[in-house]
Amino acid sequence: MAAFVPPPGAPRPNNSNTPPGAPPPNYNPNNAQRNPDSLSGNMQNLNLNRQQSPPMPNSAPRPSSSSPFGQPPPFQSSPPPPGAPGASAPYSRPGPPPARPAAPRPQATLPPGTAAVRPTGPPVGQSSPFGSRPPPGAFPPGVAPTSGPASSPFQTTGLPSGPGSMPPPPSSGPRPGPGPFASGQAVPPMGAPGRMSNGPPVFGSGAVPGGPRFPPTGNLPQPPVGSSPTSVAPPRAPTMHSVLGGPAVGAPPGSTAQQAPPFSSGPQGMRPPPPGSPYSPQSWPMQQGVAQRPQFPGSAPPPQFPGSAPPPQFPGSAQPPRMYGMPPQPLPNQSMTTISSAVGQTGTPMAGSSKIDPNQIPRPGPSSSVLLHETRQANQANPPPPATSDYIVRDTGNCSPRYMRCTINQIPCTADLLTTSGMPLALLVEPFALPHPSEEPIQIVDFGESGPVRCSRCKGYINPFMRFIDQGRQFICNLCGFTDETPRDYHCNLGPDGRRRDADDRPELCRGTVEFVASKEYMVRDPMPAVYFFLIDVSMNAIQTGATAAACSAINQVIADLPEGPRTRVGIATFDSTIHFYNLKRALQQPLMLIVPDVQDVYTPLETDVVVQLSECRQHLEQLLESIPTMFQNSKTAESAFGAAIKAAFLAIKSTGGKLLVFQSVLPSTGIGALSAREAEGRANISSAEKEPNKLLQPVDKTLKTLAIEFAEYQVCVDLFITTQSYIDIASISVIPRTTGGQVYYYYPFSALSDPAKLYNDLRWNVTRPQGFEAVMRVRCSQGIQVQEYFGNFCKRIPTDVDLPGIDCDKTIMVTLKHDDKLQDGSECSFQCAVLYTTVFGHRRIRVTTLSLPCTSMLSNLFRAADLDTQFSCYMKQAANEITSSPLLRAREQMTNLCINSLLSYRKFCATVSSSGQLILPEALKLLPLYTLALIKSTGLRTDGKIDERSFWINHVSSLSVPLAVPLVYPRMVAVHDLDAQKEGDGSLIPPVIPLSSEHVRDDGIYLLENGEDCLIYVGNSVDSGILQQLFGVTTADELPTQFVLQQYDNSLSKKLNDVVNEIRRQRCSYLRLKLCKKGDPSGAFFLSHLVEDQSPHGPSYVEFLVHVHRQIQIKMTS
Repeated sequence: MAAFVPPPGAPRPNNSNTPPGAPPPNYNPNNAQRNPDSLSGNMQNLNLNRQQSPPMPNSAPRPSSSSPFGQPPPFQSSPPPPGAPGASAPYSRPGPPPARPAAPRPQATLPPGTAAVRPTGPPVGQSSPFGSRPPPGAFPPGVAPTSGPASSPFQTTGLPSGPGSMPPPPSSGPRPGPGPFASGQAVPPMGAPGRMSNGPPVFGSGAVPGGPRFPPTGNLPQPPVGSSPTSVAPPRAPTMHSVLGGPAVGAPPGSTAQQAPPFSSGPQGMRPPPPGSPYSPQSWPMQQGVAQRPQFPGSAPPPQFPGSAPPPQFPGSAQPPRMYGMPPQPLPNQSMTTISSAVGQTGTPMAGSSKIDPNQIPRPGPSSSVLLHETRQANQANPPPPATSDYIVRDTGNCSPRYMRCTINQIPCTADLLTTSGMPLALLVEPFALPHPSEEPIQIVDFGESGPVRCSRCKGYINPFMRFIDQGRQFICNLCGFTDETPRDYHCNLGPDGRRRDADDRPELCRGTVEFVASKEYMVRDPMPAVYFFLIDVSMNAIQTGATAAACSAINQVIADLPEGPRTRVGIATFDSTIHFYNLKRALQQPLMLIVPDVQDVYTPLETDVVVQLSECRQHLEQLLESIPTMFQNSKTAESAFGAAIKAAFLAIKSTGGKLLVFQSVLPSTGIGALSAREAEGRANISSAEKEPNKLLQPVDKTLKTLAIEFAEYQVCVDLFITTQSYIDIASISVIPRTTGGQVYYYYPFSALSDPAKLYNDLRWNVTRPQGFEAVMRVRCSQGIQVQEYFGNFCKRIPTDVDLPGIDCDKTIMVTLKHDDKLQDGSECSFQCAVLYTTVFGHRRIRVTTLSLPCTSMLSNLFRAADLDTQFSCYMKQAANEITSSPLLRAREQMTNLCINSLLSYRKFCATVSSSGQLILPEALKLLPLYTLALIKSTGLRTDGKIDERSFWINHVSSLSVPLAVPLVYPRMVAVHDLDAQKEGDGSLIPPVIPLSSEHVRDDGIYLLENGEDCLIYVGNSVDSGILQQLFGVTTADELPTQFVLQQYDNSLSKKLNDVVNEIRRQRCSYLRLKLCKKGDPSGAFFLSHLVEDQSPHGPSYVEFLVHVHRQIQIKMTS
């Protein structure tokens, strides 16, 4: 493969990573803590199988860390939070207060031209490479980093046998779907630096609380390991044709089959772990040698099977016991019964002698304390914790799962084995993901002018899995198997274990993620400066709705957060039916407007006049932003020349590249790329749209796509802030951000009361989050596996590389994989992602992320090693890709079939012999049916809804990170009315999560539901007037306003609600749009539509869906 050298002609991204010494010590609050749900035993047909796993072989040497884990990085760019000596401050995230004073920022310093000595830590005294510099005091006090290795979380615990005794929920290991929502119990309550309102911007002083809070890692949880499978007999299902898009299902065959024994003996040839090992089976309160199961009323105990014990777990995948709070009881030994088709609103059967209790089916469990995860242990890959859990990573050879995750943590040896499993094989890569504050920073390695050591055949970068031979004089590439000569100045003798003696001192030989300083050969031009160009809609509608004023106000405050120094340049333009540039040169007494009237063949004024160094034009810029809303307040121009405006702005920054931030309020109606209101056509043809691919979800023509490709070629990244109250054709205009590595922000319907605060926070996070410019990314794989396709927000001009004019910590790229040869069982398969990019301070870097996983020829190992969160994220991205080109019903049916096929494969080839009347789920995928149902009912796949909302969903999902995928479709719901009853000392700001079913919503309650983007507060019609007075300042629900701004009143309940909202904002890395919903009006119905476990016009109830899945599996098993 060729090196990262762009094709002749276009400027290519030269990415540079964060300057030495300043990698961000930050955590992604997207990772809300979650734990798998505990299942009680009162179920009839759901069998959660755990299997014993053999050790995973690993052919590569185990790199070890030379620096103490948990030691905070010695950065000088951010002050430690109060009360946390030595802790590195997290980034200032979108947080409660919408304003903050300008933060002092150190000057960027280029790294000294060091020799080939590899640092074991970042050089001290260098500034942060990223654009976020939180002010002192901006972070919550009391956040202490870990100072050393904490006690191992992998210890077995006994399960109390008494009824009602509940062990602490487990919290480690790849679990089938830890809940997407944290109950926040691991986060200690900490006082914020003064109370603040969550309302509209108060543009004064006050620090924005920064990153999420993290609990000390000293008392890591001790997850119980091993548990008894539980099975439930699903009844006959009602026909699902209308809601699932599939054929009607007939009666189940084999209804008289006998139930199988609850456990089978462990797989042959696998030695169980020793009794004292962390992975030894759970101790159970049952007679020795007798596997017991829950007993239902009227059922007889099954025969006992001596010697059958619960099988131990896959290493590192500690699962929760299935039967919390009740002693195991025998299951009925009888034929499966059926449920009457009379089903209530929540899916609970209303008739029939046998019922499935909706409270006992698999659900995401409560969150627990922070986990400690070492990426490799005992010279083998350690399966990562669930993406939705809270964890701290120690990089011991494999990269952190934050940066790269695989859908299956063991790689199938053959394509046939993968096909049989029904599971996807893909990587989800998030190269700039935020680390936990207690994690070590990514090390910077400088090889000088020679550049990093690489394989001469495949151009893979040096990594811990390249094997040195011949006394260190040669090395074998772990990606292509080629043997290379070791460069003379890189030679080192080998130790007795075959590893280089200096391996632990060189980050590139003992870390899964490192950053190399790019040499001249990686540059086709000098690193680009940090250029920010703001483009504001000043059409009549934008002025009248307050969108223009909100945009100007947000930009005015964010200027203080842009990187300091002579390399930072800014420009500004406004547009309606014409385009207005502004000369910001210091020599002028005031900014000078320059009008471009031609919107068909646009041009731009002299670039040096409109794009100016920030240090030279700050005063003019602030003056201009304050006056723009007034200048156009009497405008009667309703047209918008959006296409012409972005083309003109592009011409202004074409020579350097940069970020183009566009604020758009109305449908582009004139000039280049003018659009028409297609939504009316869509409403008139709803029936045909259900049967054919929806053309309204595709761009109307190729005009804007052609523009976007040109933007990407010249390294211009476009972010689009849509502040509208009407249809704007997101399907067409979002092509530009999607192709240039940008993002779409959607504020519909825009409210001048509540949305300016979110607009400011979104814009501020956009320019301050860790990010890079002019990037190129390539993923390489070991022999036998190859990259099939890339999915995400980027431009691809050659097959092997992905061009990213902009990339940041919130962008994920999905890389699908396929076999091109057979892999050897017991060997390891490596994946390496390299991103060449430029930091905001003009440094060129190559961020290299390497993951090595064992290969297996056993299907059961694949299911044991399945990563539910990652697989489901792939399914979501696949659905988003499908619905633009396939009928909606077909896409819904396809998602259902993906779920069914995986579970069918497990049932057919891996499950222990049991009755055909049992629905058997692999432990790792037990929540897949629930998440699939939630996806079918989501904005993207439901059959109603606005076209723009569906288009936004498609764009949002295309680059969504793994930790945020599940919450987007399966939100988190908590009770607000009894916050005062929550114990102060339970270490949690967020109350326990409630299942998404209306039977858990009371008329006298107030509930908060959030999905990472929106936050709905639902008020029942019988809520106590005292609670309403405390929270909202009114005495009846009728007095609640339609446009809602959360205020803080002088009482503990109001304070706790504000604390909960602020904590969620920090966890989700999003300011969240708050919406008040009242029972009995459309807003209440909107809230109830998010309760995905209920039966609704969008799909069946959760119980019904489980029955449907089971019925389909039965049919396929007998066909």
